Amino acid sequence: MSEVKLAATVRTEFGKGAARKIRRAAAIPAVLYGHGSDPIHLTLPAHDTAMALRTPNVLLALDIEGKGSELAIPKAAQRDPLKGSLEHVDLLLVKRGEKVTVEVPVVAEGELAAGGNLLEHVLNTLSVEAEATHLPESVTVSVEGLEAGSSVTAGAIALPKGVTLVTDADAVVLQVLAAQAEEPAAEAAAEGDEAAEA
Repeated sequence: MSEVKLAATVRTEFGKGAARKIRRAAAIPAVLYGHGSDPIHLTLPAHDTAMALRTPNVLLALDIEGKGSELAIPKAAQRDPLKGSLEHVDLLLVKRGEKVTVEVPVVAEGELAAGGNLLEHVLNTLSVEAEATHLPESVTVSVEGLEAGSSVTAGAIALPKGVTLVTDADAVVLQVLAAQAEEPAAEAAAEGDEAAEA
């Protein structure tokens, strides 16, 4: 996976007022923690950070003013509930070669067997362990030709080399539900009349 470079500055002002001031300056507050070190409070460029976080488990190469470079992965992002804009980001400090546990999106591909059946995502993500600099963006599952009643467990999903499953192998990730037969309109109307009389 590719690294995304971000310039960062250490912030010394805290609280809601300081955070609003940072956002007005087209930046967002963030905190970097991990490896037992004290958290470092940072300011990141809003647009570049938002673009980087579109990639799940993106590896960020932070150029921290006055402190050198650090590698990090996003752990949590707070967004404005109305605008959807980034409000704050939690970053986990990582080292090359270190293994970390992350959530990876599950992507289904292929066509189900004919019959109008529905595919249900029981789990949208899998928990996996991988080297911090080689985190998968997603895992793909083929649902080609699956019949109603079929399911795919976590253990049946092929993972990239070097990636280990953390989610329970027996956990159902996807299942195929039988199409619901619609009631004939006349029967539904008759039932409606009976309910009205009652």
